[in-house]
Amino acid sequence: MSADPTALILMYFVLPVWLAAGFADWLCHLASDIQRTSGVKESLIHSLMCIQAAIPLLAAMFLEINATIIGVMIAAYIMHEATAMWDITYATTARRVSPIEQLVHSFLEVIPLMAIGSVISLHWSQFLAVFGYGAEPPSFVLAWKSQPLPFWYIAVILTIIVAFEFIPYAEELFRCLRANSRQ
Repeated sequence: MSADPTALILMYFVLPVWLAAGFADWLCHLASDIQRTSGVKESLIHSLMCIQAAIPLLAAMFLEINATIIGVMIAAYIMHEATAMWDITYATTARRVSPIEQLVHSFLEVIPLMAIGSVISLHWSQFLAVFGYGAEPPSFVLAWKSQPLPFWYIAVILTIIVAFEFIPYAEELFRCLRANSRQ
């Protein structure tokens, strides 16, 4: 495991705060009675955003960071931001988006950008290589990490993701589908 302060901050601060913000957003949706207001459509948009966040996160956890992974992270971030704009545009027509939820959204938008900046900082030569700069050529190979993250760290993070992201957002979708079928 890297002793680089940037990697440690990314692993033990940025990612946990991001996951906490995702759970806080679900709590905001629960408090806003999403199943009776914006319903299934907004919940499906949330599911799409979870997928857009999961792809680069899982890639960073398991694959060597190179030009391909950095490109995937940047592309996923741009797509996630476009989807977030669609989400908030739709949500505000169907329900009240509280100031607390707006604050949570700001975390959900900025933290992935911080994470990408940290990853680029840690793999600067591959970032430069994409643009033809630096001493090494860009690598576009998908390969498992040569120095994997510790098993305990992966187990804890994946458990947190399942418990505080996957299950709550799946519950939200099922709650919205159930409310929709009653109408």
